[in-house]
Amino acid sequence: MRIDLTGKTALVTGSSSGIGLAIAQGLSACGAAVVITGRDDDRLAAAAATLDGDVRSVRGDLTTVEGHSDLVAAVPEVDVLVNNLGIFGHADPLDISDDEWRRYFETNVLTAVRLTRHYLPGMTAKGWGRVQYISSDSAVVTPAEMIHYGVSKTALLGVHRGFAKAAAGTGVTVNSVLAGPTHTGGVETFVRDLVGDGPWEDAQREFMTKHRPQSLLRRFIEPEEIANMVCYLASPLASATTGAAVRVDGGYVDAIVP
Repeated sequence: MRIDLTGKTALVTGSSSGIGLAIAQGLSACGAAVVITGRDDDRLAAAAATLDGDVRSVRGDLTTVEGHSDLVAAVPEVDVLVNNLGIFGHADPLDISDDEWRRYFETNVLTAVRLTRHYLPGMTAKGWGRVQYISSDSAVVTPAEMIHYGVSKTALLGVHRGFAKAAAGTGVTVNSVLAGPTHTGGVETFVRDLVGDGPWEDAQREFMTKHRPQSLLRRFIEPEEIANMVCYLASPLASATTGAAVRVDGGYVDAIVP
């Protein structure tokens, strides 16, 4: 199969590093014009330098009204929207304040809702579009050490299903990607906070054994492996997949259906 996104414009939020950057790179390699976002000019410039072809950078904080408004003013329409922006961290469930709960919901859920609300009408008017949400295995298997994160990712599953119904019959597909434990810089820090320092291979093995024993892959997923699924779902080849939570979780979720 050949994934060709020539002539399509793709917006990937939270894409100056990690999974978001890998997704942007993958979509760019498939021929899409790519818009990346982030809050730091230097990181955006470094990220943009890794992409070939047509790439634009829009700096701003999408959790604010100003950041959202600046982005949609700079990029009024897109063909592919990948809602990747998110935060994560571990905390004692009994110590998570109301403000922290709101911060996770605002960042991980409402930024995606606002962008979908803006871009979906343009897609349906054209009769083609792709909306994706980067969710997590934590949406289904809520980890005790990060329930605020898990609940925010669960919310995205309801969001994508509802918007998929809103786009029914229009030629626009709306899906979530359930990403499993993925190797990024932020995750390395998270892992070392839980299991301590030492060689990464040892830390990874200890974390997977103690904290993610359900994984059938038994290693961290690489960001490019998440990007591969996103590129497929963004393509015409995935025209019959909508309203779905598609797993790239290394077999972590113990279920025989998606």
